[in-house]
Amino acid sequence: MNPNLKWKVLFVLSVILLCFYGLAGLPDFPTSWAQARGNFSRRIKLGLDLQGGTHLILQVQVQEAVGLHTDQTVDRLTTQLRDKNVRYDEIRKVDDTHILVRNLAPEQSSAFRDLIGELFSEWDISPAPGETSGYTLTMRPTTVAGIQKQTLDQSEETIRRRIDQLGLTEPTIQQHGRGENEILVQLPGEGDPARAKGVIQAGGQLELRRVADTVPYPSEAAALAAHSGVLPQGTELVRGKIDPGQGGQPGAESWYVLDRTPIVTGRDLRSAVANRSTENIGFYEVHFNLSTEAARRFGPFTEQNIGRPMAIVLEHRVQSAPVIQSRIDDSGRITGRFGQQEANDLALVLRAGALPASIKYLEERTVGPSLGADSIRHGLQASMVSLIVVMLFMVMYYRNSGVNAVVALILNLIILLAALAYFGAVLTLPGIAGVILTIGMGVDSNVLIFERIREELRAGKASVSAVDAGFKRAFLTIIDTHVTTVVSAAFLGVFGTGPVRGFAVTLVIGLLSNLFTAIYVSRVIFDWHLGRMERQAELSI
Repeated sequence: MNPNLKWKVLFVLSVILLCFYGLAGLPDFPTSWAQARGNFSRRIKLGLDLQGGTHLILQVQVQEAVGLHTDQTVDRLTTQLRDKNVRYDEIRKVDDTHILVRNLAPEQSSAFRDLIGELFSEWDISPAPGETSGYTLTMRPTTVAGIQKQTLDQSEETIRRRIDQLGLTEPTIQQHGRGENEILVQLPGEGDPARAKGVIQAGGQLELRRVADTVPYPSEAAALAAHSGVLPQGTELVRGKIDPGQGGQPGAESWYVLDRTPIVTGRDLRSAVANRSTENIGFYEVHFNLSTEAARRFGPFTEQNIGRPMAIVLEHRVQSAPVIQSRIDDSGRITGRFGQQEANDLALVLRAGALPASIKYLEERTVGPSLGADSIRHGLQASMVSLIVVMLFMVMYYRNSGVNAVVALILNLIILLAALAYFGAVLTLPGIAGVILTIGMGVDSNVLIFERIREELRAGKASVSAVDAGFKRAFLTIIDTHVTTVVSAAFLGVFGTGPVRGFAVTLVIGLLSNLFTAIYVSRVIFDWHLGRMERQAELSI
């Protein structure tokens, strides 16, 4: 055998072994068919339409985040005007994007405008209709759009972290629809929509609020009675539980009097992690980080409230009420007599519970595993029938050379499946359609090469020269057809979602593997066959 051909054969065999390793791993001898099939099943991950699971479409109520930002602005503006001794009658929120300031002292209008321009640049200021010395603040459209986009992006990331941390495998979580603030959630293998919704909903809206009354009450009636039936202005009662460090019966419910306007929300949180306490040996604490904008608000607030509790509110329930011990800017820690599990749970609440707005379920669908099995069976039947028909055609029409095409085609499918296993790609029903299309593209490449070889043989060339010329002349045509199809599939993969992307990924991998098998492997087989033929023998094609 030609030494150059020998190395080519060894390279092809190495690729085949690498593919089988990717599909089945290292075998345990003696290897049973059940064991090999089990290894293959673990490495080829199935999508929602094949494995079954839960399909949800959520809509993030982004306008809530806009309204919350307005509430925080009212609170900040009130504090700033009080600190600068600017006189006014009333500051109130008109709607989610407008704030009204009534009866501002005329001689202080210039100072008021300077304050808005310096600290509230995301708001436009204009005279209030019907007011002699009032002003209306209007949130700029770019600010509204930025809050909505940030809210949607953070909601997507929060849901992804929450589901990942609970161990759901191969989920699909991505933005969906056309500007309707929707998120698509697909959970293969999760057949209980109620559990899936519980996982997502557990990560509800997070708020850090000042505790207006430091006494936690055992009931709502007790809290109201302590305030003569009327709560202080700007506060509300929120149900919660006793903190581990506050004494009392563990897990007992209590009621807190909190400020209505939060200082920090889930939109401001960046990270939270549980660590061993350096002060209370044997206990744990939670470290957290805030955004730059949140740090500007949180620093002065915590400095003014040292020694007072601050409530961590999730889904309108107080999860913890730690005492502020020092000024906290962009990072801080929550201390207490937390065990490891309690600290981890609280960190999980902070991390995964930081949804900046509530969500609404627009669509809920369960794909049963029987439907997945049925899809797999029909998809495999279609693939096998098309493969067998194509192989019979190639062998009958091109004779022994058709066997070359069959070998290249089978290797193409093996490389395709191995690539899916190595990359951790998910095989979907449209992905199976991509496999079937790959079979057709592979046959097309072989037909182009074989017809070129036939033309060279009719022109009177020897078999070796005809094969060499056939591959060279068909090469550019094959490259052109594959490149145009790969580019089209790449656009589908970039801009498509869900099943469309699965089809594109499978097709791109199949086309690239087809270039290797049709041009390289098929040529190696021809060279090996021609090296065994007598010089005057005819090529069976």
